[in-house]
Amino acid sequence: MNMMHEGITAAWALLVLVFMLVCIVRLFAENSASGIASPQSKSHPGLGITACFRRFMQSMMASPRLLLAGKLFCVALFLLVIATGLYGTPIPERNLAPVLTWTLWWTLLIFSILFFGSGWCAVCPWDALATWLVRWRLWRRGSGRGSLNLRLPVKLRTIWAAVIMLIGLSWLELGLGITLDPYATACMALLILFLAVAFQALFERKAFCRYVCPVGRTIGFYALLVPAELKPRKQSVCDGCKTLECNRGTSDIAPCPTSLVMGRMSQSSYCVSCGNCVQSCPNGNIEWGSRRFAVLDRYQLQPSEACFMLALLAMTSLHGLSMTARWDVWISAMASMIGDSGMLLGTFSLGLAVSIIVPLLLYGAAVFLMLRLQPTLSFGALFSGMAYAVLPLAFAYHLAHNLVHLLREVASIRDVVLNPFGEGALPLSMMEKHMRMSSLPIPEWLLFSLQAGLMMFGFWVALRILQQRMEVLQSGNLSRQRRVMWPMVCFIVIASGFNLWLLTQPMIMRM
Repeated sequence: MNMMHEGITAAWALLVLVFMLVCIVRLFAENSASGIASPQSKSHPGLGITACFRRFMQSMMASPRLLLAGKLFCVALFLLVIATGLYGTPIPERNLAPVLTWTLWWTLLIFSILFFGSGWCAVCPWDALATWLVRWRLWRRGSGRGSLNLRLPVKLRTIWAAVIMLIGLSWLELGLGITLDPYATACMALLILFLAVAFQALFERKAFCRYVCPVGRTIGFYALLVPAELKPRKQSVCDGCKTLECNRGTSDIAPCPTSLVMGRMSQSSYCVSCGNCVQSCPNGNIEWGSRRFAVLDRYQLQPSEACFMLALLAMTSLHGLSMTARWDVWISAMASMIGDSGMLLGTFSLGLAVSIIVPLLLYGAAVFLMLRLQPTLSFGALFSGMAYAVLPLAFAYHLAHNLVHLLREVASIRDVVLNPFGEGALPLSMMEKHMRMSSLPIPEWLLFSLQAGLMMFGFWVALRILQQRMEVLQSGNLSRQRRVMWPMVCFIVIASGFNLWLLTQPMIMRM
């Protein structure tokens, strides 16, 4: 028997729907894109990060010792996860590996983006261990003797590999159920470490971080919605720089791991907040500061980047859907139709494919209809340009979904910290599961209001991004822009409505 989390009430869902309707009416009633910052603005009004977080991140980026301390702490936790996963109890709720990885780390990681952007990448244990093993230095610039330092072929400088990794990890998580298998969780962590080491040993800089890592790409794209990043204090100083230490490094500081030039960055999603540019800049011109939303930039996405954003939307929705009772009913019916049995991996793979194809077809249909309404635009430009509007939908639902895990399931952390290997522990009884599920640290109405608020904010941001992208792709007659936007507005409504419906459904407790 599975324990179920209650979904948000119909009243909260109705409030979100009313808000969505009001946003659409206002969108088409406005005379201009007055609700968003213009592409030339330097900051997003009212959304500057707090001085506390700004000072913390600036201090962290500027101090090799603080960065090393953060890396050592995360590596220690990573090695503990490996040890407990390989040698601890197979009972998932009594083993530190799955509880720390799936309930705490993955949940908090998404929330950390709101405050620290891509700050997690600065202390990532996979990258830290790979760098130490290949470059032979704990900090400062290591030797290149452990790497072939090959240039990644131009044709591979896309993130198609990250798209495949994102879908593949979702298949492992939901299909094979590695979230409930401590040993498999440890093996997955070791597999990613192997890939990180292999890429550092073969290619120059950190090709794995930029082109392959699904966690890093997820963080990087979500961070575009956060009004904070590493940026120049004065653009004029960067414009006059000829030595480009931020990109090339110095004798002591390693070069930018993802080959960025601070003063010429057209898009910051590939910044891993390593701090190399802050430490190497001879003018001290780089700071962690506030900005406007990077999704309002004029940067045109590559097809692989657009598809990654669509895959994020599909995978976040699939995670929610797979935790509902309806999913089990649908999977069982599908298995009976195709004659699948056992672990139903074939059936799940089919369901995974459908969950990707359906939103992709709906999005493609919206782009096609927009193209019919405005034939002067190209399908490729519209397909890539409009994908920015998908990002806040995925991020908002991801946060709302993870909020349930964080507040309802985090109570298990205390027990596994005291007994990480689960020695002598027994599975949770139904009474223990019920008590853990019902012991919310905040009132339930507050949880529902936070989830509803996230969904409303994601929908509002998506419409504003859509409006701005239309101005970038097609300047001119405002009434024509509104007419061309309608198909994509419908897609945003469908995607948001589906995710809102998921939040109303009772959710099966993970462990």
